[in-house]
Amino acid sequence: MARILVIDDDPAVCKATTIMLEARGFEVVAVASGRAGLDAVKAGAFDAVIVDLFMPDMDGLETTRALHQYNAALPIIAVSGFMFRGRGRCPAMPNFHPMTTEAGAAAAVYKPFRPAELYQVITDAIRANQLEAAAGAPGIKSGVRL
Repeated sequence: MARILVIDDDPAVCKATTIMLEARGFEVVAVASGRAGLDAVKAGAFDAVIVDLFMPDMDGLETTRALHQYNAALPIIAVSGFMFRGRGRCPAMPNFHPMTTEAGAAAAVYKPFRPAELYQVITDAIRANQLEAAAGAPGIKSGVRL
């Protein structure tokens, strides 16, 4: 099955996401910072990366940009505990979805996410990336799943 990197500064989120994904057969590596995530990607192959947007040392947008710059074909899924605008929770919040896709993310989801939702977003991103690779395209931009 696919190998997934989870980058989130919250240990509970890393643990819960790891358990969810391993239950679906994924191999999961979890790290607590953007810098550690970049190091992990440079050290080994991953089929997709899940990146929290709000982290203290290197935020998720900066991490996403750096990952995308390193490997444009790597599917990156941005996640945030802040609601993406348009969900009715906080209309004054900036719309993070265009920011994440501009930075290189293939998709964006908000926390808390259901296991089935996260699984679907990951498998869709990996499948789209495989199709793009077969067609000779450098990477993917699949959209948002909210």
